[in-house]
Amino acid sequence: MNKSSKQEKLKIWQEKTDRLLQKTPERKEKFHTSSEIEVKRLYTEADVPEDPGLPGEFPYTRGIYPTMYRSRLWTMRQYAGFGSAGETNKRFRYLLEQGQTGLSVAFDLPTQIGYDSDDPMSQGEVGKVGVAIDSLKDMERLFAGIPLDQVSTSMTINAPASVLLAMYIAVAEKQGVPSEKLRGTIQNDILKEYIARGTYIFPPKPSMRLITDVFQYCAEHVPKWNTISISGYHIREAGSTAVQEIAFTLSDGIAYVEAALEAGLEVDQFAPRLSFFFNAHNHFFEEIAKFRAARRIWAKIMKERFNASNERSLQLRFHTQTGGSTLTAQQPDNNIVRVTLQALAAVLGGTQSLHTNSRDEALALPTEESARIALRTQQIIAHESGVADTVDPLGGSYYIEALTDRIEKEAWRYIEKIDKMGGAVRAVEEGYMQQEIHRAALSTQREIESGKQVVVGVNRYRLEQETEPQLLRVDPAIAKQQVEQLRELKAKRNAMEVEEKLNRLKKAAQGTENLMPHILNAVKAYCTIGEICHVLREVFGEYRAG
Repeated sequence: MNKSSKQEKLKIWQEKTDRLLQKTPERKEKFHTSSEIEVKRLYTEADVPEDPGLPGEFPYTRGIYPTMYRSRLWTMRQYAGFGSAGETNKRFRYLLEQGQTGLSVAFDLPTQIGYDSDDPMSQGEVGKVGVAIDSLKDMERLFAGIPLDQVSTSMTINAPASVLLAMYIAVAEKQGVPSEKLRGTIQNDILKEYIARGTYIFPPKPSMRLITDVFQYCAEHVPKWNTISISGYHIREAGSTAVQEIAFTLSDGIAYVEAALEAGLEVDQFAPRLSFFFNAHNHFFEEIAKFRAARRIWAKIMKERFNASNERSLQLRFHTQTGGSTLTAQQPDNNIVRVTLQALAAVLGGTQSLHTNSRDEALALPTEESARIALRTQQIIAHESGVADTVDPLGGSYYIEALTDRIEKEAWRYIEKIDKMGGAVRAVEEGYMQQEIHRAALSTQREIESGKQVVVGVNRYRLEQETEPQLLRVDPAIAKQQVEQLRELKAKRNAMEVEEKLNRLKKAAQGTENLMPHILNAVKAYCTIGEICHVLREVFGEYRAG
């Protein structure tokens, strides 16, 4: 059928539809995505100006590998951590027995901001939202009986990421596993902490130094390790739109590449080990298009702006976690459905690894049963749904391709604006991204409160009486036990060696040399995370939000 015939056919269809709408109006006046992108009644080939290309080929819209999940399924990496290292080790072992293919560590708040469990600042928070890690001894307990040359481990840690990575390397060494064989990821993304999450310690400049030190060290000594997971997840959790999520995340990525280049690294030396971390929310098609657009934008940035020549430097590899902020305390079993849809969107969008949230996470840390259901969700998608049998199964959909193009255009507008401001670091300092996220979050909240945005079980289809499920409670005695173990460690270790390693670290921090070897030496002497971060605080100072 020629173009004019198609246009005539479409015109007739529109006229017929308009007559039908007089009898049966559409459900509402406005259909739109979370990014306020209007959703048309119908999409045709006229809405798809750009050829999406082929999987495994630049700009990777359809996936970074030619065969995607036909060759290897995504890593099923359930996020876990609570209480003591011993308790979390039991959960890790359970999930591995249930078919999990990668570990993902959640740390408690004191660990995330560089305080020991016996610090007054840690009171009431030890082991609450993740596992407490004070020293190499805790890390040894955490991975006891888990061969680190056979698993891939992700650690959600940012400000003290270099310290936790050093501990992981030291544990592997004790197991007889060389650092060259270690596989995994540290989040190590401090910019999004200033933007959306708040677990920062040091000001931006020294924080960027620590990050690029990790880039350089791992390029030489831990070549299979992903040195950063540039995170849009927390930006989205703070209330951003899908467009803002990828635009602000990729702008942060640009800042990290620029910082590494300024530190003297070659782009193809570190860029292949950059990875990303995105959210999967409820608007099914927008999420799929978001992932496709992000790949395309990053490939163009790396090729055209940074002249990367290694194909892996151009490929945006990402982990996905389903949307924690979409989970509801009301009717928590509904969250199983939400998570399933979000996980399916991540897979159809081409994720490399995936965490599925548990149904009870709006109320507490997940129970063993809830964690198992979340893992089974991924396994059913992988083995029973058929979506992993072909590459980019929604590629060529008029709607998906048009939405991918639109999201890309909207994201570029943000990226270009941030560039004009002087880059992501300057945009953070001026509060630009924070303000944009706040506006988007407020708009969403108003829509939910007015009922325009339906949340099942919250503002529609409510129950008169809720039944509270069985919840996981962290034993308060764990905090006391953690403090006692820490005191015992400090009494038994070589105090002179501890003082020497900390002094050497302080001297190195005052200079310009790479800090990773000094942090590793301090960790091996059983210096604690609090002691190491205290030394760095003395030299770098602490960041205070304006």
